[in-house]
Amino acid sequence: MRLRRVTTRTRGWTRRRAGRGWTYLDEDGTVITGEDRERIEALVIPPAWQDVWISPWPNGHLQATGVDQAGRTQYLYHPDWVHRRNLEKFDRISQIAAELPKLRALVGDHITAHDGSREHAAAVAVRMLDSGSFRVGNDVYARQGSFGLTTLERRHVRAKGSTLVFTFVGKSGVEHNVVLEDEPVVDAINRMRRRRGGGPRLLEYLANRSRYSLDSSDVNTYLREQTGLEISAKDLRTWAGTVLAAEVLALSDEPGETNASRARAVRSAMTEVSLALGNTPTVVRSSYVDPRLISLYESGTVIPRQSFEDAVDPLERRHAIERETLRLLRQAD
Repeated sequence: MRLRRVTTRTRGWTRRRAGRGWTYLDEDGTVITGEDRERIEALVIPPAWQDVWISPWPNGHLQATGVDQAGRTQYLYHPDWVHRRNLEKFDRISQIAAELPKLRALVGDHITAHDGSREHAAAVAVRMLDSGSFRVGNDVYARQGSFGLTTLERRHVRAKGSTLVFTFVGKSGVEHNVVLEDEPVVDAINRMRRRRGGGPRLLEYLANRSRYSLDSSDVNTYLREQTGLEISAKDLRTWAGTVLAAEVLALSDEPGETNASRARAVRSAMTEVSLALGNTPTVVRSSYVDPRLISLYESGTVIPRQSFEDAVDPLERRHAIERETLRLLRQAD
């Protein structure tokens, strides 16, 4: 289907409550019936959305928008558009993954600087995001009582031996308990926890003799400055999800000889990734795992176990899995 680019500036359709359901109205207020109504109902627009706008065109790349209970505008796109954008996104993330070794070397240098700079704080954040265990966070969610990395407060972390334990409520009310064992980051975070002055936020930096909280834009700016790429914190999390899925599928106990057994293995992998990322399996599959990886598994291709099974060091193991995952995805192009 050839998609049509549309915007909410175009007059669209809307809905009106009718008993336990909805009546849908076109631009002139005429009740919508037949195939058009079926298309709208198939969108499954959340009942709580306000100010709903619906595309008059079945092939519109944007099918509906609305304002959720938190006051945020949400979007429902045509499935073909979502598929196309996902392919573009994962192509871009594969390019980013190839540059990660260089980025990690720079991050390591900036972490050990301990100069209180924004660069140092951003490097600590990137190293933590690189694990995939944290969302970057923003002030809107923090005001609603859910936290991400840049909005964590000192009260959310405690020392346990040579490790740090982060306990906080994240997006959608999910409780997180993250154990951090990365020695340079543990050292940097402990220094931040013990600092004198400043606010409750964990990740702060000094500039012009004043203290500021690190935010998501600081992290994304740092990533782009260090790589020269259009990269965001979410890209690191997406790559982490894809890599973990590649590992789980390679180690799957399912024989993978039938469609049913392959489907079970994929569901199991998505569940494991969802537990690591703090998302639902559905969101993980649609947004955090490269679809080519699943297609390759369904055709009998996974990364070789022997490439990483004997690695003792956790970082060495992860980097080996990343190399094989990137190689596999490049072969699929």
